[in-house]
Amino acid sequence: MSYYFAKTLTLGFDEAAQRTIEALKREGLGIITEIDVKDTFKKKLDVDFRSYRILGACSPALAHEALLLEDKVGTMLPCNVVVQDIGGGRTEVAAIDPVASMQAINNPRLKEAA
Repeated sequence: MSYYFAKTLTLGFDEAAQRTIEALKREGLGIITEIDVKDTFKKKLDVDFRSYRILGACSPALAHEALLLEDKVGTMLPCNVVVQDIGGGRTEVAAIDPVASMQAINNPRLKEAA
């Protein structure tokens, strides 16, 4: 079982990132964290890296339900979505598979909710 879903888009990085954010919002997910890995690596390590952004997506209602069922599930929140430049005018968008990630927690009610 794969732990993520991925899709390759024939879009530049910035447009793919913007469309991803808009699509998440349409599905009721807000972006509560955003990490620009390329910028962070340059500032902290003086290393060049491809355009790579980690979006922390969250549905407050689903997060609330999950936390009521399992108080330590917060260690796995928010749900991360990665947008990365894979070259040639293509960008990959990948997101955690919530069902796969919840397999690590021995709580049948939480697995059902995922």
